[in-house]
Amino acid sequence: MTSATTSVQQDQYRLAVIFGSVREGRFVTTVGEWFVRRAERRDDVKLDVIDLARPDGDGRGLGERIEAADAVVVVVPEYNHSFPGELKVAIDSLRAQWRAKPVGFVSYGGRGGGLRAVEQLRLVFAELHAPTVREVVSFHDAWAAFGPDGEPLDADAAADAATALLDRLAWWAPALRRARENAPYPE
Repeated sequence: MTSATTSVQQDQYRLAVIFGSVREGRFVTTVGEWFVRRAERRDDVKLDVIDLARPDGDGRGLGERIEAADAVVVVVPEYNHSFPGELKVAIDSLRAQWRAKPVGFVSYGGRGGGLRAVEQLRLVFAELHAPTVREVVSFHDAWAAFGPDGEPLDADAAADAATALLDRLAWWAPALRRARENAPYPE
């Protein structure tokens, strides 16, 4: 996986993918690693995978990594009709680093597919001045939606949803990066 400090070509964007669960036996790695494999196929994305359960060994903290990103995708489960508390703590530990950075979501859960968690996260990111994109990759009854190989059983629909999300971020990320470079985001 590519570090967030890697230089980026004009048409590329730095994407931080956050694995938003730290529970033992968590499914976030199955869903998140699938999404990372999809993103790695693109020439316009430079990845930095942030697993909240595994602190990065290179010494960079969360703030530095989000600061370096042009966009963020949060891979989030739905726990009790919401998102994990550890994810909230991680998000709330930063402020300025989120401003004017587009955020997308890959969610999973039971019947709701994690969408209740996404709706609540949209409110949190709005308060941090981080616009969220409409496109979401959502896995309903996620534990039955993936095969033993870690690939979705409905591979085409999942791939189409991931492409739509990454395409939308490919527009927003460079546009907002240029805006941040041209003028500081107002306090």
